[in-house]
Amino acid sequence: MEEYLTLRRGAQAGFTERRSRFVGAAKPVGTEEEAADFIRAVRAGNRDARHNAFAFLLRGGRTARCSDDGEPQGTAGVPILNVLRKAAVANAVVVVTRYFGGVLLGAGGLVRAYSHAASLALSAAGTVRMGACFTAKLRCGYGRYGAVLPLIAKHGGGVDGVSYSGRVEICFHIPCGTAAAFQAALADATCGECRASLEGKTFYALS
Repeated sequence: MEEYLTLRRGAQAGFTERRSRFVGAAKPVGTEEEAADFIRAVRAGNRDARHNAFAFLLRGGRTARCSDDGEPQGTAGVPILNVLRKAAVANAVVVVTRYFGGVLLGAGGLVRAYSHAASLALSAAGTVRMGACFTAKLRCGYGRYGAVLPLIAKHGGGVDGVSYSGRVEICFHIPCGTAAAFQAALADATCGECRASLEGKTFYALS
C-alpha cells in the first residue's frame, strides 16, 4: 500500500542562541501553493524579524524548495531541508524565523541553530502515517448497520458521515490494500445485501 509520513499538526517551537531568537514553525501541506501561503503568513506575522528561512518537501520528493532569506548561502534553508529529509517526512513545510540579537554566529553556528529550530518544530508537530484509501459509500437496512461498522474498522477504515432516511447511508474510507477483503466480508456479513461503491482515491491518516 502506498504510504508516506507527514506532520500530524501545525506547531512552533523556539530557543535563544547568543541573544538571537530562533522560532521554527511547521505545518503539513498538500501542495506547493499551500506551502507558499504558509511561508507568506509566517513572514507577515514576523515583519520585525531579520530572516525567515524556509524549506518544504512534497511527497515522492518531486518538489523540494528552500531559502536562506539573506543568511549566508547554505546556512539556513538547506539545513532545514536536511532536517525534513532526515525525519523522512513529506508534504511538510518549516519556516525558521530569526530575530537577530547582535552577535554573529558564524556559518557553523547558523547551520546548527537553524537545524535545531527546525527539529524542535517537527517534534512539536508530531508525525502521522498516511495511506492510500478509497472513498466509499454504501446503503444498508437498519438491521445491518450494527454489523457493518465493525467491519469498516476491522479493515483499517473510518466512517466520514452517516445519514438516516429509509435506509442508512454510510460514507467512509477504506485502505486500498484491504478494500477487496472488506467487500468480501461485507457480502458475507449481510448475506449479499450490501456492497460498497468505491468512488475515489485519496490519503487518510492510518490508525
